[in-house]
Amino acid sequence: MRIITLNLFLKDALKNLKRNATSSISTITTVMATLFVLGIFLLFMLNLKMGVIGIGTQSEIQATLKYNIKITDQQNIYNKIKAENSVTFFTFRNDTPLSAAYIIKVNEPNDIPKIISRIKGLKGINKINVIQNVQRNVSSIAEKIQWVGVILFPILIIASFFLIKNTIKLAIYPRRNEISIMQQIGATDWFIIWPFIFYGIIIGFLGAVFAVIAIYLFYSFIYRYCLTTTHISFINPSFVLTTISWHFILIGIIIEVIGSIFVIKKYLIV
Repeated sequence: MRIITLNLFLKDALKNLKRNATSSISTITTVMATLFVLGIFLLFMLNLKMGVIGIGTQSEIQATLKYNIKITDQQNIYNKIKAENSVTFFTFRNDTPLSAAYIIKVNEPNDIPKIISRIKGLKGINKINVIQNVQRNVSSIAEKIQWVGVILFPILIIASFFLIKNTIKLAIYPRRNEISIMQQIGATDWFIIWPFIFYGIIIGFLGAVFAVIAIYLFYSFIYRYCLTTTHISFINPSFVLTTISWHFILIGIIIEVIGSIFVIKKYLIV
């Protein structure tokens, strides 16, 4: 295909975009809305899976202090825990004077015996317990979550395709007489289809870009809120721009192009 022909198709697509501004905006909004739902669903599934795995690998030690512990002994315990490289996080909990304790999180479950042996003999410690917060069959749960995503994601894609295809019909319908005239003067099917393919590429690209921006802004707000209210790890919002964006732009363009071809072929006389 020559450059001049491509330029002609592109100009026709842009003209169609401008001439049918209302239906074009409606189609872009539909693409944006469907990809937004897909993006939030995808992030939810990924965060849920990561959260389940995180819970499954989480290991904690509770070092309960004596009621009459001396300040120097408590400081010594604090310094000892802080010096341990395998400790990822620890905090002091003091619900009541009788249950004051250090909650210690470690890298791996295998680090638990080592930490216990090093703080066990320290003055001021009443007892040491391993907190059993590890869920059973975590790998099985994570696998089920993954399968739910594998099943639902294509369903959402297909539903999005039919929703977008119906919107494309509204954009192409006003040009049905123009298509008929082009056929009568000898234009080939693909000569008629190509401008609509370019139109679909532009619509899909714009809809996907707006969807990515909306997903990023919405997810960034949720991410910041969760960081201040929980200690659970979440996927960084930059993942939306670095990974999801390119995939969604490609998905938006492909869905629009396929939808355009499906719709325009119904108006072609075989």
